[in-house]
Amino acid sequence: MNNSDLADKLAASHDITKADARKLVDAVFAAIADAAAAGEEVSLNGFGKFKVKDTPAREGRNPSTGATIQIAASKKLSFSAAKAVKDKLNG
Repeated sequence: MNNSDLADKLAASHDITKADARKLVDAVFAAIADAAAAGEEVSLNGFGKFKVKDTPAREGRNPSTGATIQIAASKKLSFSAAKAVKDKLNG
């Protein structure tokens, strides 16, 4: 499922146009991304949590030459599913 499919399902179930549904879907994901960029945790009850995690700098290897390289520290967005979602996935 992609953003358009999600917008189509939303439009079908809530008597709104597909264009309006697409705007809503885009706005939700933009709000999550903005909160993550600010370092906030986004918790959606019954669905899960989006958290920003810091990855420390580390040493790695170039696979083609085998040379040692430094990999810079970075941030990543992780998702933890809520119990209700896990239960639905596992029957």
